[in-house]
Amino acid sequence: MGPIDYVVVEFPGNRMTGEGLPLLVDLVDRGLIRILDLTFVRKDEDGTVSGLELADLTGDGELDLSVFEGASSGLLGQDDLEEAAHALEPGSSAGVLVYENRWAAPFAAALRRGGARMVASGRIPVPAILAALDDTEAAG
Repeated sequence: MGPIDYVVVEFPGNRMTGEGLPLLVDLVDRGLIRILDLTFVRKDEDGTVSGLELADLTGDGELDLSVFEGASSGLLGQDDLEEAAHALEPGSSAGVLVYENRWAAPFAAALRRGGARMVASGRIPVPAILAALDDTEAAG
């Protein structure tokens, strides 16, 4: 099994267009990731948190998220959804995605066979990378 990651994507004003869904499907189809959980939450103006049902995001009459229906490994609990909702602005919704990085599984297995072991991992936020690149460019 490859490393497991999660992302919480906020949609301000509950405005989901579905534009990113084909790209997510492509990642799955190419075997780069495996979706373990995909769920949606909404944070009302008064701070109330609730789950959202799969929906026709683009209004074309087709259920855009039907390809992900049943993507629930049980890893996400109600406490996880409430924690994710803490990051949301009132009046927004979010997609919570838990996925396996399938591309990394063969690489990790080869390293383990050679006696290597993972001692640290992490993610550098994109804004931090962009700031560092800007600083490097300004200094150069």
